[in-house]
Amino acid sequence: MRDLLAQAGPALAADRTASEARREAELLLQHALRVDRAWLFAHAGDEVDEVLAGQFRCYVSRRAEGEPIAYITGRREFFSLDLVVTSDVLIPRAETELLVELALERIPRDTEARIADLGTGSGAIALALAHERPRARVLATDASDAALAVARGNAQRLALANVEFALGEWCAALGEREFDLIASNPPYIARGDAHLEQGDLRFEPALALSSGSDGLDAIRTITRDARRHLARGGWLLFEHGHDQGAAVRDIFTANGYIDAATWRDMEARDRVSGARYASDPA
Repeated sequence: MRDLLAQAGPALAADRTASEARREAELLLQHALRVDRAWLFAHAGDEVDEVLAGQFRCYVSRRAEGEPIAYITGRREFFSLDLVVTSDVLIPRAETELLVELALERIPRDTEARIADLGTGSGAIALALAHERPRARVLATDASDAALAVARGNAQRLALANVEFALGEWCAALGEREFDLIASNPPYIARGDAHLEQGDLRFEPALALSSGSDGLDAIRTITRDARRHLARGGWLLFEHGHDQGAAVRDIFTANGYIDAATWRDMEARDRVSGARYASDPA
């Protein structure tokens, strides 16, 4: 087993530190052997069946070509939930947990709040909120049938009965319903941005990444249309790019929202903006 990990290191080290390459190799070996990290360390000197070793080498080759680990293993943890992910959905990221934390601060634990997650993908945001607020009713929407299938499967695996799903683009999927809070991690990268051709983004669904010439088209549409779906004083929260906080606050203000604010992530970058809707729909 040690030899397999040592052989994988050079293949994975092209654009990673040695420690990052080692950790990725360990994750891929865990996946090939269907074991946890503790087992891997406890059996570090064991020989590995050649079929399983071949599977591991295949995983290493895919990762060396840039394919995200989450798509290779089919799993990603988010807000302590083990989620299935496929190439039909964005890979849940740690920075998105800030959006969940801010939503939870606005949802009292003992109330039957009505929550919507627009563009749910794997269901990460919706399922985290449903798990943390079991009395709330959560509606998760997506314009992709394939993405909704992944989200539904995750809800079933996690036995979360207080979440439902609807197919449709942004607020069009909400029908005539009203919510106390709407959250979304919409596409927010500008069309043609060089980052779309780098790293994991090359493998993720393009429609879930990019939105217009400045990346803000989806946020504009949701902010405009959410007004007729928010209870008076209800919150609208977005994840967005590190340089978009001021622009998103301006979009809120132009649409009659109040208390617009931006919060920063662990790396002190603008990450989430939100506001309350307190006016009659335009």
